[in-house]
Amino acid sequence: MIGKNNNRITITGCCRIILLSWSAMILLFSCQQTYTPKPHAYFRIDFPEKEYRSYESACPFMFDYPVYGTVAPDNRPTSEPCWFNIQFPGYKGTIYLTYRKITGNFDEFTEDNWKIIYNKIAQKADAVDPHDYADFGRKVYGTIYDIKGNAASPIQFFVTDSIENFLRGSLYFAVKPNQDSLAPVISFFREDIVCLMESVRWKEEKSKNFEKNNPSKNKRGTVN
Repeated sequence: MIGKNNNRITITGCCRIILLSWSAMILLFSCQQTYTPKPHAYFRIDFPEKEYRSYESACPFMFDYPVYGTVAPDNRPTSEPCWFNIQFPGYKGTIYLTYRKITGNFDEFTEDNWKIIYNKIAQKADAVDPHDYADFGRKVYGTIYDIKGNAASPIQFFVTDSIENFLRGSLYFAVKPNQDSLAPVISFFREDIVCLMESVRWKEEKSKNFEKNNPSKNKRGTVN
């Protein structure tokens, strides 16, 4: 009886030693492995073909916009004549356009534009990269601002003739700012904004009529 009991004890002890040895080897092997986290994946976005149409109204300017967008008057309580929104429902994006008649206050408009970009939007941006634009033949000059990082608006811009007309625009998305996930969408709509800027035409006669019919709107105001 004693011999059998000793045998059992010996066999049980050996099993424990073997199991402990295997556990130690597995633990050692696991510690030597390098864990590489997988990058975040984003859904693939399908974009439509680029195609544009001209928009003309009673306002003193014309521009081209993409056919997959919808132009609508800005109906906010603070809006003024010739303020428009180009909406892209499928992408939850909107380009806001605000027009101002220049009456000797060009410097004030450009200063307001600078304050909005650098004192407000750029507060949560990594960088602001401006690109100037000029078409001397059509008297259209402007700047597009690429705003890097998770800012509320990734693109701001304006075009003007520096004498009578000042048209300002901004791109916004109705989602939480995320530069990585929105990067392809921002790049896609940036092309449309560049096209809009390059296609702006001033209508001299309608510009004069606008000034005549909206005398109270010719005073200085904050550009939005």
